[in-house]
Amino acid sequence: MKWDAWGDPALARELPADIKALLAAALGVTGDAGPGPTAAEVVLRPSLLTEADLKALAAVVGEAHLSDADADRLPRAGGKSTPDLLRRRSRAPQDAPDAVVLPGSEDEIAAVLALCAERRIAVVPFGGGTSVVGGLDPERGGFTAVVSLDLRRFDRLLDLDAISGEAVLGAGLTGPAAEALLAERGFELGHYPQSFRFATIGGFAATRSSGQDSAGYGRFDEMVRGLRVVTPAGVLDLGRAPASAAGPDLRELFLGSEGTLGVITAVRVRVHPVPAVKAYEAWNFPDFTTGADALRAVEQRGTGPTVIRLSDEAETAVNLAMTEQIGGEAAVSGCLAVTVFEGDAEQVTARHRLTRAVLLAAGGTSLGEAPARAWEHGRFNAPYLRDSLLGAGALCETLETATDWRRLPALRAAVTSALTTALPGSLVLCHISHVYPTGASLYFTVVAAQGPDPLAQWAAAKRATGDAIAAAGATITHHHAVGADHRPWMADEIGELGVRILHAVKAAVDPVGILNPGKLIP
Repeated sequence: MKWDAWGDPALARELPADIKALLAAALGVTGDAGPGPTAAEVVLRPSLLTEADLKALAAVVGEAHLSDADADRLPRAGGKSTPDLLRRRSRAPQDAPDAVVLPGSEDEIAAVLALCAERRIAVVPFGGGTSVVGGLDPERGGFTAVVSLDLRRFDRLLDLDAISGEAVLGAGLTGPAAEALLAERGFELGHYPQSFRFATIGGFAATRSSGQDSAGYGRFDEMVRGLRVVTPAGVLDLGRAPASAAGPDLRELFLGSEGTLGVITAVRVRVHPVPAVKAYEAWNFPDFTTGADALRAVEQRGTGPTVIRLSDEAETAVNLAMTEQIGGEAAVSGCLAVTVFEGDAEQVTARHRLTRAVLLAAGGTSLGEAPARAWEHGRFNAPYLRDSLLGAGALCETLETATDWRRLPALRAAVTSALTTALPGSLVLCHISHVYPTGASLYFTVVAAQGPDPLAQWAAAKRATGDAIAAAGATITHHHAVGADHRPWMADEIGELGVRILHAVKAAVDPVGILNPGKLIP
């Protein structure tokens, strides 16, 4: 990925002139953020590793798989949140890992961890670099230095059990690479988060990722059947049966552990045959409440769409404006919902018919398949728009949460109020991104004019919304993980005893505490 923006530079797009005019009229965004430094102009703080440290690391992984060059350190200096990208625009000295290490085996990972524990060097596991919650910040945490442990060499399909419908995937495989390897054998994982093109299998597991097809295939943690994890205290091979009563499920300790407890090297996942048929239908609802009730009815009836999501009035209007700009077919006012169905022809027909009946009864109006196809075509591209907005002088960021259906309206109102109060004159968009029988997630996008200090501006808004989410009894994160950004609210979510349990586990598997300091664990 580009070092100072999201994704592939070839896919970056400029804002059309009339969208810039709309930003000026609606939000007062009239300036231009101006160019940041080029990669060659960025000043990184010098590496704190000694020659002896570098020589010892090179003895483990080989000189070709170790680098302290700024060109290699810079792309691993953080993730892709708005604060990350704003920091990349700074001409002041920037933090970065002191070196990048690329091990090629579990033995090499174990040796690197032992060496770093002995020499008091922090280790940040690195996959696709897509964290938006500070999960990759190169924090030393009181240690002498910090290295980025890049898993890209763990990039193979290790096993495929077609009878059981399971595959073992290397943690360094990206989403597209994993799907391509599975497709060669007629199978699919079906996990498509917005970060799909760049994020990795290990990252999906370490952050409890939830893809856009989760209504049909479940969250990534539901797909996981087994894990291999290298910790400073030893190697764990977890999960030997589809279900077990052999005590607490230790896989759960590492799903969502964000590299703080160990380095995930391989994941055994549930897979399914590549769907033979897909069907699409978009829907219009007069308001968000009606649409949310309709999605609840679908999920609680269990009619089986692969994708189902709902945009509020503001997000629907923005999507309409952007669709018109790129020459697509215009949507409608009100709230837009998207449904997609996958499987064999008989399954798709039955699920589509059942879902359609529920949505019609709940007050929906069919828009046909075109808006749903348009959504699928562009579903991974929203972060590029954020880059364009930042360049135009707007502050743009996302956040997400989840709660039960009963409290969903109050949660949406509380977060919207917190954002508009902290960022006066802002535009707040919201959609339901994932549904469950008992509740749903809310995904917010906020756009405002950048102030003199946009980092402080967003930090204040983040504190306000985090406090609002906690006060509403919702989760601080549904699928973006905790990282450093959500860590202040973890104690509220899991309680003092929960914090002590995490510390006890950390002490057992990482007694020196070198793994990803400053993340997840309060």
